[in-house]
Amino acid sequence: MRMLSKGRTKVAVLTTKPADPAAPTVTELKAGIEASCKIPSSLWRWSAGDPTTETDSPLCVESDNEVPVADTYDTGFGVYREFAEGGASDPLEDALFEATKVRGTTLWIYARKTGKLSLADWAADDEIYLGGEVLTGTPKDVEGGYIKYDVPIFAQRMHNFIKVAAGA
Repeated sequence: MRMLSKGRTKVAVLTTKPADPAAPTVTELKAGIEASCKIPSSLWRWSAGDPTTETDSPLCVESDNEVPVADTYDTGFGVYREFAEGGASDPLEDALFEATKVRGTTLWIYARKTGKLSLADWAADDEIYLGGEVLTGTPKDVEGGYIKYDVPIFAQRMHNFIKVAAGA
């Protein structure tokens, strides 16, 4: 059956490399930052892009034949800031911003979009539609609404449609 997508994207941001980045475990994902409620949907960009191509046509063909040669990705997201009563950042609640605020930080980010709700726990065999190693850019201030920053994300080693592994 078809599902509406709102409220169904779960995001884990890991500051420690998983043992197998192409198959993170339930334990590794749960140990990461649960980011789904800290990212504005309007600033979520986490998708494969169009692959780069080359023209590779046989001499006998009267047109150009393009072939895909490398994947590209459209990645980046906004981060809501979280503050304590006195106005300073809340160290626990602001963990996602802290993890992404320095340009060049290496992170491992995984996103699930299935029939499960965003807040449903990770489970073995969950499908991660896109995940892997990334580098952060410098966050850009976004005016309007809550205090938030748009973080450019640069894909390094990505994995499409992988499964969550069981165990630790």
